[in-house]
Amino acid sequence: MPILSRRMILTLACGLLALHPAAAETRAPFDDMALATALRGGGLVILIRHGATFTDQADTDPVDFDNISAQRNLNNDGKALARSFGEALRQAGIPVGKVYTSRFNRAYETATLAGLSDIEKTADLTDGGPGVTPGEKTRRADALRKLLATPPAPGTNTFLVTHRPNIIDALGEAWLEVNEGEASIFRPANGRFILVARLQMTDWSRIGGAMDR
Repeated sequence: MPILSRRMILTLACGLLALHPAAAETRAPFDDMALATALRGGGLVILIRHGATFTDQADTDPVDFDNISAQRNLNNDGKALARSFGEALRQAGIPVGKVYTSRFNRAYETATLAGLSDIEKTADLTDGGPGVTPGEKTRRADALRKLLATPPAPGTNTFLVTHRPNIIDALGEAWLEVNEGEASIFRPANGRFILVARLQMTDWSRIGGAMDR
């Protein structure tokens, strides 16, 4: 059965240790069935970079979050994969609890197209761009790490949809090449967050089908 996380666990651990002690513990990668079972049981936090976007689009400066046409948005592949991601969650019976997203439409739309509900947009997950102050950048990174370390409501999983800069600021250089749509799955434990697996948006169809095997 294929391993979902193809990056070296030691490399990931080093990146986490260098950045923040709360993330210092790691676990071996899961296979499809084990990961599906773990997700079905709840208690995990799924950190997602928004889905695939149009490379020829850019956000206006200053950003108007209410003007979707002035932002970089999901392309057709990004929309289709977000929908299939949601279908896989439902197929596998994965319980969804609280959902937090960036204020940018590409993050919020990733969640809505997946059929997620109880969505809260927050500045804590929003890419501040070059205009954000160093203090605010640090605050957002701390806020993201706090969300990763916060246990979900019993029997549910928490979903966070954000941006590459926010992920790197919070988790370090091991995430420098995080892809659009990539998920990093963590288990909060005693104020820490333990890496369970990293997988691409296209991998979720396997997770959805794992419980049928």
